[in-house]
Amino acid sequence: MRKLQTQGCHHITLVGADRQTSIDFWEGVLGMPFVFEQPNLDRPAESHLYFDPGDGRLITIFTNDEREPEPSRTPTDVGCVHHIAFAVSQATFFQAVERLDERGIEHSGVKDRGFMDSIYFTDPLGLLVELASYRFEPPAGHTHADVLLEAHRIRVERDDYNIDRVHLADAIEALVARSQDSLSDDRGPKAAYR
Repeated sequence: MRKLQTQGCHHITLVGADRQTSIDFWEGVLGMPFVFEQPNLDRPAESHLYFDPGDGRLITIFTNDEREPEPSRTPTDVGCVHHIAFAVSQATFFQAVERLDERGIEHSGVKDRGFMDSIYFTDPLGLLVELASYRFEPPAGHTHADVLLEAHRIRVERDDYNIDRVHLADAIEALVARSQDSLSDDRGPKAAYR
């Protein structure tokens, strides 16, 4: 038996209400360019809207102008989507509360997640959306996932409850030490100010 190896998220498709509600939220609130539209090839009465969340991947929405927006929270039963998280820069993140408040959008306020900051709110159809901002940049040649895997190992070894900034800093140091050679025989910490 062999795996079907994935290489990234191709797209996520959501069931929307009317066309304009989707455009107003995904592009008008979250700034995702509306890049493509065609009929839903499985249901010709629906339209299929495509938005770029910022990395060239796609968020797509099935819409039908006969459907009304229903803002009550989407189901969180087993097998259902709990929320969708989108990456934002720290500069954008620290403006998010003010910009959501300007629109009268209820939100969670800033949540400290140790390795990232988060804000949660629902879209006009009740889907929970998270704006997430990492508190670190991975070293050259590495991904956020590489740093988180290394930080997890460090956290477990130290028997700490969750990943926090110290684990991230130590993970980045370990990844750099393993991936970049040095002419020094001893790369350990030094007391340079004597």
